[in-house]
Amino acid sequence: MSALHPSRTAARSPGQRDKFGRQAITRKEPVFTRQFFFISLFLVAITWLVFGQTIGHEFVLRDMTGAFWRSAFVAALFAIHPLHVESVAWVAERKDVLSAVFFMLTLGAYVRYVRAPAIGRYVAVAFLFALGLMSKPMLVTLPFVLLLLDYWPLHRFEKPSSAKSKSKSHSWWDRQSIPRQLILEKIPLLALSAGSCVATLLAQSQRAGSIDQLPFMWRVNNAFVSYVTYVWEMFWPARLAVFYPHPNNRLTIWEIILAIAFLIVVTATALILGKKRPYILTGWFWYLGMLVPVIGFVQVGEQAHADRYTYLPQIGLYLLITWAAMDLTAFWSRRRAFLIIGGGATIVALCCCSFVQTSYWKNSERLWTHALAVTSNNDVAHNNLGFLFLRQGELDQAISHFQTALNIRSSNAEAHYNLGAALIHNNLGNALARKGLSDEAIGHYQEAVRLRTDYADAHYNFGSVLLQEGRIDEAIAQWQKALAIQPYDADVHTSLGNAFLQKGLVKEAINHYGQALEIAPQDVLSRNNLAWILATSSNASIRNGTKAVVLAEQAVQLSAGKNPIFFRTLAAAYAESGRFSDAVAAARRSMEMATAQDNRGLVKALGREIALYQARAPLRETSPIN
Repeated sequence: MSALHPSRTAARSPGQRDKFGRQAITRKEPVFTRQFFFISLFLVAITWLVFGQTIGHEFVLRDMTGAFWRSAFVAALFAIHPLHVESVAWVAERKDVLSAVFFMLTLGAYVRYVRAPAIGRYVAVAFLFALGLMSKPMLVTLPFVLLLLDYWPLHRFEKPSSAKSKSKSHSWWDRQSIPRQLILEKIPLLALSAGSCVATLLAQSQRAGSIDQLPFMWRVNNAFVSYVTYVWEMFWPARLAVFYPHPNNRLTIWEIILAIAFLIVVTATALILGKKRPYILTGWFWYLGMLVPVIGFVQVGEQAHADRYTYLPQIGLYLLITWAAMDLTAFWSRRRAFLIIGGGATIVALCCCSFVQTSYWKNSERLWTHALAVTSNNDVAHNNLGFLFLRQGELDQAISHFQTALNIRSSNAEAHYNLGAALIHNNLGNALARKGLSDEAIGHYQEAVRLRTDYADAHYNFGSVLLQEGRIDEAIAQWQKALAIQPYDADVHTSLGNAFLQKGLVKEAINHYGQALEIAPQDVLSRNNLAWILATSSNASIRNGTKAVVLAEQAVQLSAGKNPIFFRTLAAAYAESGRFSDAVAAARRSMEMATAQDNRGLVKALGREIALYQARAPLRETSPIN
């Protein structure tokens, strides 16, 4: 009997992430605790936005427009709209809020620069913009927004700068037209945007397991429809979900034509009325321009659209609507009462919708169940629910969701779907393996690695099931493939160490355990297994009692003294070091724990080993597994 602790053979999903690159929310917490956490987080964020970022937002708008109440109403819409729940409640999207802080600070710094141009003030604008880009690359379109603000409300296109009007010099800069000056002024900022785009594209191209691009026309069609969808959701924020499946080629021609027609009509209207009502042009093109990086022309996920993408772009629409409402009611005798009642009712309604939307984030099960209720053919929601149930040990429900996800996914033959299909096959294999259906699990792992040969976690899980079936050489082959893809995976090194030890290749096992410890210094399994070899090997040149004691004591400490196998290893290490009384004490502690766990095999083995230590003899294992 070996004191070898098994490797982490519990099936893994890639980095515990869902297939569209976001951290999977899978931990089941008490409903009240999670709900209280998310609602509190949302309310705290709103308070912070109102008295921090949003007041800054309102001050910036008021400073630019001189309209206090209109600016305040725009700030309120930004703070409480239900489309923004995702950016606030989902901790992984804190980058949205952080980038918005720097976005507003950049606008404020730019207004100060416009009021009194100076190199130092321009540097402040560029610095804050760089911080915003580092928070979230979506801000690459901010120079474009600054040009729109130059048009309205700063009116910089209408008259020459004060410096130019007072100067009679004829420098190269003074000879440039005002639009050209304003564009040239943005070149350093555009250079920062270009650098951010290059860095983002390089990072995505180097990311392991990245998805393939959908056909270009599918992306273009979905982009047109998404522009209109976001506008509709702004006015009618119902049936919002954490993930919306991409329609692929299922959009009807009339949907596409109507979306394009809507965009053309509104854009033409903005251009026509732009001179008389400049806020229409600024607001509309703010919305169009800021969405360009995430509208789907370059596919970075399998979603059709996402609520979080509206966080900053829809400020432009809030501006447009607020100022238009003031103009449209300019001649109403009861305009003030109408605007107060209408604005108040809007804010109350949006607050109620946001509260309801926030409640869906109280735990993972409710979040993904709601996504299934308001979307169709949502294989991502089924997959994440399956993964949740898998972690909770509810295998039948997990298998059902994985199978449904696989049925949806298999209806799309595009290569783009190989990664997602491979992930679902892997997860389904995990559930079947835990249910003891190894043959069925192996079939799904084989399909997963066929679809994506670079899927390291599928190779890892495949190897784990093969080892359970006694197919050691095949398991080693799968783990070596996983290691070729992810060389710094401590779990794979530990598993290979276990397999080599079973084959009697002790030096190879020691090598892999050592590499696992270098990669993950806090890894308790490789530390215990290496200590066992150093304490019990029949080869005197390998044994090292002193090092075995250090490793075994660390393993016990890291496991909080709750694992009987680690105490058994510690007992063997003490015996190898000649500390037989300590060995007996550790072995008895291990036996007590094993008895409480009803581990009869371990209790029996410990009984023999305690007698050995009482006779002042160390433990020797001529074979790693008996």
